[in-house]
Amino acid sequence: MPGKNLARVGGVPLVVRAVRACRAAARVTGVVVSTDDDAVAAAAREAGAGVVRRPAELAGDTASSESAVLHALDAHEAAGGRTPDVVLLVQCTSPFLTAGDVDAVTAAVTDGGADSALTVAPFHGFVWRSPGTAEVAGNRASGDGAHGVNHDEKHRPRRQDRPQDLLETGAAYAMRTAGLRAARHRFFGRTEAVPTDPARVLEIDSPDDLARARALAPLLDAPDFPARDAVDAVVLDFDGTQTDDRVLVDADGRELVAVHRGDGLGVAALRRAGLALLILSTEANAVVATRARKLGVPVVHGTDTKDAVLKQWCDERGIDPARVLYAGNDVNDLPCLRMVGWPVAVADAHPAVRDAARAVTRAPGGRGAVREIAGRLLGPEL
Repeated sequence: MPGKNLARVGGVPLVVRAVRACRAAARVTGVVVSTDDDAVAAAAREAGAGVVRRPAELAGDTASSESAVLHALDAHEAAGGRTPDVVLLVQCTSPFLTAGDVDAVTAAVTDGGADSALTVAPFHGFVWRSPGTAEVAGNRASGDGAHGVNHDEKHRPRRQDRPQDLLETGAAYAMRTAGLRAARHRFFGRTEAVPTDPARVLEIDSPDDLARARALAPLLDAPDFPARDAVDAVVLDFDGTQTDDRVLVDADGRELVAVHRGDGLGVAALRRAGLALLILSTEANAVVATRARKLGVPVVHGTDTKDAVLKQWCDERGIDPARVLYAGNDVNDLPCLRMVGWPVAVADAHPAVRDAARAVTRAPGGRGAVREIAGRLLGPEL
């Protein structure tokens, strides 16, 4: 998967997710990203990490992760950084790593007396191996067929009667620095297995893994909604955001849509809170104008260049786009979502929109998504 570390999950590049988890951990004193890629380096710096440029001989598929960590340690010290007592290896292919996971694996070494530690999750699966794979356990011939690896298939125990297996999650490892340098491997001395939430265990090694991570992100990520003081304006798409994206057409060609009363309450609260508001729609439809009039919100509709309209609207009012929350649902919203500081997708938005969003509502479009956004912004005031 070329460029995997910059793939977005929940609207955030994988490398940035890893940096944020580490920076949020109470026990971490510094974060460095080892990379040979300019775009990864730029994303890491923007997220607040230092960067060590990895040499070509350590950047190939055959180079070990330990060799990159040891090189990063040497480069850090050569640049005047102090030698840490404990070094962590955090892999950005585990998108749902938390700061708590990072602190826990660190504490196993700093406080628990372990020499090295890793994140694990309970594992109850029966592992099988097919003929032709490198082995052979028990000197089985390749013609014997598939066989159990962590169980005897001829005396199959109940799961509750089996010893507890632990799955290495691949997310985070902690090592005493001196021990790593001596062993040149991440597991040495007394190794502690630190349990993590099995629901959050996912390693991205294929496009299918990435698709699963993107589907899970709205359920596992804490929504990244801004505080009220971080936003000056809220701009709302109409169809699919304030409606459920369906249109009813009668025999005379008149169109009807359904809106949510809670959304109207949310818009009124946003207006009272002093936020600048705009409804921006591609459709040239009297329904949009009628709804905007009822809400008391200015509207621009019938435009194919929503981003140009949004930029002009911000310029005329002296509003920094970085302080704009834009909520949308479909691909024609992508230019606006990329322009603003707070891109938000409704729950049933197109996958590309969810991927570009900084936050995803729990409510679908037309079913209280705008009310939810208002509540997230205003909290008790609403």
